[in-house]
Amino acid sequence: MLNPHSFHIPVMGLAFTVDSPFKVAHYGIDSVISISDDELIEKMRKLYSELFEIPYNEITKKIDDYRAKRITSYLNLINELVENKFNELKSNTIEKADEIKKYFSLLPDTSNIKKEFKNLTDKYFNLNDISTWLKENLQRGNIDVNIMTKLDKEYYRDGEKLPVEYNDAHAAFRGFANSDLESSIVLSAGMNPRLYGYITKFEDFYPDESGKIKKKITLKVSDYRSALIQGKFLAKKGIWISEYRIESGLNCGGHAFATDGYLMGPILEEFKLHRKEFTKEIFEILKKSLQSQNRIVPKSILPIKITAQGGVGTAEEHNFLLEHYEVDSVGWGSPFLLVPEATTVDKDTREKLIAAKEEDIYLSDISPLGVPFNSLRTDTKEKEKQELIAKGRPGSPCPKQHLLFNSEFTEKPICTASRQYQRLKIKELKQKDLPEKEFKKQYDKITAKACLCVGLGTTALVNYDIERKVEGDAVLVCPGPNTAYFSKETSLQEMADHIYGRANVLDRKDRPNMFIKELSLYLDYLKNKIEEAKEDLTEKQIKYFTKFIMNIRDGIKYYNELFSGSIDIFPDKKDEIFSALNAAEEELNSLEMQVMEYDFA
Repeated sequence: MLNPHSFHIPVMGLAFTVDSPFKVAHYGIDSVISISDDELIEKMRKLYSELFEIPYNEITKKIDDYRAKRITSYLNLINELVENKFNELKSNTIEKADEIKKYFSLLPDTSNIKKEFKNLTDKYFNLNDISTWLKENLQRGNIDVNIMTKLDKEYYRDGEKLPVEYNDAHAAFRGFANSDLESSIVLSAGMNPRLYGYITKFEDFYPDESGKIKKKITLKVSDYRSALIQGKFLAKKGIWISEYRIESGLNCGGHAFATDGYLMGPILEEFKLHRKEFTKEIFEILKKSLQSQNRIVPKSILPIKITAQGGVGTAEEHNFLLEHYEVDSVGWGSPFLLVPEATTVDKDTREKLIAAKEEDIYLSDISPLGVPFNSLRTDTKEKEKQELIAKGRPGSPCPKQHLLFNSEFTEKPICTASRQYQRLKIKELKQKDLPEKEFKKQYDKITAKACLCVGLGTTALVNYDIERKVEGDAVLVCPGPNTAYFSKETSLQEMADHIYGRANVLDRKDRPNMFIKELSLYLDYLKNKIEEAKEDLTEKQIKYFTKFIMNIRDGIKYYNELFSGSIDIFPDKKDEIFSALNAAEEELNSLEMQVMEYDFA
């Protein structure tokens, strides 16, 4: 069956969607749980077990493979609770009449089952008369999960290094693989061959003769080439990627994996143009691999879904992605942070998000991964960080230790956001005897890092008043730039109506088109990169900037042709779009002149 909705709720942080499936899956809405933080997961399992009076036995760190077991147990619990809610919705038609009506009121007006439901209820007075039809036609949303593939730090027990299967990414993957779920795991943050090889150890990821795959792989990508490389890589192992989730490089929440100037519109166009040959080519590789392994080969070519997310904010943009680029679903992330019925955000943080303007949401250097990270200047984690710096004690105690990648000063890797690392790095900096201005610049760069492992999960602990002696109360939130244009708490019904064009929750009239906003973000990103490098620009950097500029110029040309080609594409925004494209072209020319001033001949 096709998904009843044309939108999904992507993963957000560690906690913002940690229980979203429990809130929305019975309405047919797909959402994604981050399973990177097993401690948060275990606390949430305890919360829901007590709430529904289900026996709870703590999975402590003394238990072998506790990370995977915590994740499996939580996913099984959420799956059971969602299934119970969904069965109640379908079965107890009198008691659940309002919920059934809400299920259909949330659907797009183009939905066939919504139209059928209306026709049936026009004929029958009592919902019990159509109970069989409801059982056959209602569909619950997926409980999908997400892991960052690069979370593969080493673990030790009694001084002995544990096998690779015990690292965070592998353990989280195993937790999902061993669960009762029939859904997808979203792999993000790039290719990890070691983890990809691990997938082959679990039978649920292989297709049967009819093409059904119990547990599917969804790959988050930022360009066509990356999708093709990773699709082929896994196909050679007999693993099929069921969905390619295209996310804007910069117009998104959380980590911003910027492309080399490739813009979202041209990327989506490339997927659209090559989708059939892309699918066929990868399936041929898959078929040969399955044959060589003496495995079942599906009778017909397997389908792939193409989905898109990052910066979408109006029904017009939503429909354009569906109709022009023929995507299967559109991800709505940051706007749902203002929907308590769908996500988990503590009241104080939600109020800060409601009040946030463009200048409050910025691309920061706070991530220990060294990847730009969309941040909110006013969140309480930032306030806590600045207070510690002012006290002369920068850095985090690093209680969760998921991001231990730096071996600059220690034999075992530590985190660049940790108090230990920052103390050692600042000590080294002081020995350089730099001019005050340069010292301050380097000092700020060191102390910019923040503890994501704790900060991104705290909101659930605060919201549900869960014990947090180790974590504290400070919340780190990672909204996309689009958040600045949504400025009020919204119900699930209001947000669905907004997505499907039945209502408008945006008060501001100055929100730019999603493609134009992304273009401006890329120009700002390029400008900052050139500014950072200009004092010591190398030939390699010039080549990089030249390529970056060429790709953006190609993107501007593409948009000019696209928006000129039809009067039906964003008709009310046309003048504004063309004006913005012209201004972007001029700014790009200016940046190109700055780069070309350097001569290495």
